[in-house]
Amino acid sequence: MTTELINLVEYFNNKNLEELEVITWGSPIISFGNITNSKIATLGINPSNREFVDAQGLELKDDNRRFHTLDSLGIMDWSEITDKHLNKISETCNEYFNRNPYDNWFKKLDYLISGASLSFYFPLYNACHLDLIPYATSRKWSELTTEQRFLLLELGSDFLGNLIKNSEIEYIVLNGQTVVDNFERVTCTKLKRQEMDAWSLKRKNTTDVMGYSYTGYIDRIGNVNLNRQIKVLGYNHNIQSSFGVSNEVLKELRDWLTDNII
Repeated sequence: MTTELINLVEYFNNKNLEELEVITWGSPIISFGNITNSKIATLGINPSNREFVDAQGLELKDDNRRFHTLDSLGIMDWSEITDKHLNKISETCNEYFNRNPYDNWFKKLDYLISGASLSFYFPLYNACHLDLIPYATSRKWSELTTEQRFLLLELGSDFLGNLIKNSEIEYIVLNGQTVVDNFERVTCTKLKRQEMDAWSLKRKNTTDVMGYSYTGYIDRIGNVNLNRQIKVLGYNHNIQSSFGVSNEVLKELRDWLTDNII
C-alpha cells in the first residue's frame, strides 16, 4: 500500500490536480478502514469534501479531524513528505472507524452489509470502503465537467486495481447507479441488471422509481489484472441521498446482499 500511497502523493507534485477541483491540501484517502482485514469493500465515487471541512467549509481541526492535511502534517508542500508522514496518512485511513467517522453517510451502508456479519465498525472491522477516485474534490461529482470526471477516473482506476489486487477482498458492493456506471467503464464490464419490485421508491403523483440489482464478476480494473475473480454486487439507489429510500427498502437491500454473500 505504501507504494500506491507514494504514487498518489507524487501526483500532487506532478499533475495539475487543482484543475480537476481536487482538494490539494488534503491527503489522498486510500481506504476507509483497514483493507488488510477486509473480505468486502463497498465502493463509491470519491471522498466527500466533508471528510476535510465542516458545513462552513473550514478545515476540520483537532478531535474533529478525519484525515491528514498539509497543516496537520506540519509541511508546506507535498514535496516535503517523509516516510513518517506517509505512515501517519496510512494510519488515519486504517483507523478511520475508530476515530471520527462520517456516520451520517456510513451507518446506512454498514447496515446493508451487516446481515452477512460484516461491518466497518467495532468489534468486527472486517469491511472497508473504497472509492473509484482517492481524492476529495471541492465540488460534487455531478458538478464537475465531463472532461474532469474522465481524467479523474483515468487517474484513479489503476490505483484501485492495484489496491484490490494486493488485498484479500472477495466482494465489491457498488453504492448507487453513478458508481455502477463508472465501475463498468473502468472495468470494461457489463453487469447483469435485474428489476427488483421490492426496491421501488414510491411516488404520489408520478411513476415510482424502480429498483435494479447488478451482479457479475471482474478480473481487471483499469490496466491492472487482478489475477482472480471478484464478485460484484450493486444497486441503483443512492441510499444516502435518493428520495424515498425507506427502512423497508433498506431491509430488502440488506436481505439481498446477505443472500448473495456466502
